Amino acid sequence: MRIERIELRHIKMILVSPFVTSMGTEYDEEHIIVKVDAEGVTGWGESVAEGTPFYSYETVPTAWHILNDFLIPSVLGKDLQSVDEAIASYAKVRGHMMAKAGLEAAIWDAFAKTKGISLSTMLGGTRKKIDVGVSIGIQDSVAGLIKKVEGYLAEGYKRIKIKIAPGFDLQFVEALRKQFPGLLLQVDANSAYRLEDIGIFKKMDDYGLLLIEQPLGYEDIFDHSKLQRELKTPICLDESIHSLDDTRAAIELDSCRVINIKPGRVGGYTESKLIHDYCAGMNIPVWHGGMLESGIGRAGNVALASLPNFTLPGDLSASKRYYKEDIVDPEFVVNPDGTMDVPTKPGIGVEVNMRKLDDVTLRSVAQKA
Repeated sequence: MRIERIELRHIKMILVSPFVTSMGTEYDEEHIIVKVDAEGVTGWGESVAEGTPFYSYETVPTAWHILNDFLIPSVLGKDLQSVDEAIASYAKVRGHMMAKAGLEAAIWDAFAKTKGISLSTMLGGTRKKIDVGVSIGIQDSVAGLIKKVEGYLAEGYKRIKIKIAPGFDLQFVEALRKQFPGLLLQVDANSAYRLEDIGIFKKMDDYGLLLIEQPLGYEDIFDHSKLQRELKTPICLDESIHSLDDTRAAIELDSCRVINIKPGRVGGYTESKLIHDYCAGMNIPVWHGGMLESGIGRAGNVALASLPNFTLPGDLSASKRYYKEDIVDPEFVVNPDGTMDVPTKPGIGVEVNMRKLDDVTLRSVAQKA
């Protein structure tokens, strides 16, 4: 498959409501859309680097630079026989996982389309539907949170995740467990706590949480092992896991008992599959996180989440959860039974709506072979 043209688009999509975490408040989402043209097929990918460096050191400008000046030139004009060959061509670029993931996703999509199969099938997916959950930002009040949860449960979501931060934690967990005794509930701290805060998490042990996500430092693995030893509730690592090697270290140290896989964080679907397979062999469940992707990135995420060891509901909410209007047709919806259909058409299985994409594009650049 000869790579003939690659286009980058810097997009900005307005959120339907502000999304509050321990890292700050988001009102919109800026990402990079990658379009790869190769011998009559078009592959689409999404780099989830954001406008700010609060979740990751990568931002839209850094990812744009790495893609435009290093990654794209390494594959442009080449006749690729596999995705692995593309990855090898830019292997000397260290880090910049979100930039790499955007390009790799578009190449995966293109290869699947040349074979006439869905991305799910090409990745090794085994399910036609996946269980989905929803992530709720930090709320101003317990009453407000309960109302949000009631709404999402009515929409069919199987699992609720709430963001927490110091001062916005235990009281919300207590209230939700009292109001919804059987609720599948987990919390996400986004690295907001220190090991000295262990008392808060010991109290959470009494509320039957599915997991506690990334309570400590965003690069830490070792201190999480100290915390996990003191808790019954599984710790799940997100920001600390950038590769299979990080995964192996975390599991061998018993720093966590669940892994959140985000392709953007680990460099793409290829590394995600390696992590998935390793965790399956170690009886460690995984679930698919989200980065407020457009329908392009969400389509790839849903395909990946159809692999067999994604046994916990992921943060793969309906398009309308974040955006009034998505940039793909059809948009993603949650079924009444709390599942989401895995696209079955070739590649990512949805069509990019070029008019809607143009409407949210701030700038674009293209390189031809």
